[in-house]
Amino acid sequence: MEERPLHNACAEKWDFNWLLHRAAQRVGSSFAEEVAKHGISVRGQLILQALANEELQRTQLKLGAMLGLDKTTLTSELDKLERSGLVQRVPDPNDRRVRTPVITEDGVELQRKVGTALADVERAYRERFSDEEMAVIRKALMNLADGEAPVHGSCI
Repeated sequence: MEERPLHNACAEKWDFNWLLHRAAQRVGSSFAEEVAKHGISVRGQLILQALANEELQRTQLKLGAMLGLDKTTLTSELDKLERSGLVQRVPDPNDRRVRTPVITEDGVELQRKVGTALADVERAYRERFSDEEMAVIRKALMNLADGEAPVHGSCI
């Protein structure tokens, strides 16, 4: 009897949820490894991306809500980014308790580099599929992500 790799045996035996989780783990790990090469975390990249793409500045509280990051997690990530010179927290002139994170020039440069590297990682996964297959996969994932109830938590 021919032995199949454990992954194939699991894929046949286990359910849809396991397959989605396993795929998300693999892609997420690839992204995390690539981002780590640049000295930041996936959450750090997410924050830099949000700050680089924002035309309007957001307070820490609003940024956390937009990204689905709790106050403690966001503060910890901003501390790391600020120590690295990638972000500054500017005090609100009207309320000294409020801070607005602003991406620095170094942060913009790093975010572009990491964004390009992550696009390459994603492209490698997409190349496994035809354009038609990717359209079906994307549609199915969007359908699953939309669901019937709001989803709480981080977008990572």
